[in-house]
Amino acid sequence: MKKQLSALLFSSALLLAACGGEQSKQTENTSSADPGKTAFQQNTCVGCHGKDMEGASGPNLQKIGSKYSKEQILNIIKNGKGAMPKGQAEGKEAEQIADYLAKQK
Repeated sequence: MKKQLSALLFSSALLLAACGGEQSKQTENTSSADPGKTAFQQNTCVGCHGKDMEGASGPNLQKIGSKYSKEQILNIIKNGKGAMPKGQAEGKEAEQIADYLAKQK
């Protein structure tokens, strides 16, 4: 009985470790494909808009490119809007984030 339980636990741990590692690798590959996505995820954006842009205390951004142009998004990043304070990203990082978000349609 103990051998069966140990084998089951070991198999489960191995399976979970294999799945978890692949998911991390996939996330890294996806985020490194677009510097704007990487900047979004590494900036404070995720705290309010969620890792997958689903919205948290800030609005959902999954289709924000259908509502605003890259220039409008960049203006919001630089100057803030509503409860979002200005200057959340600057320079090249702000440009990359705006470019990435403008593609979300």
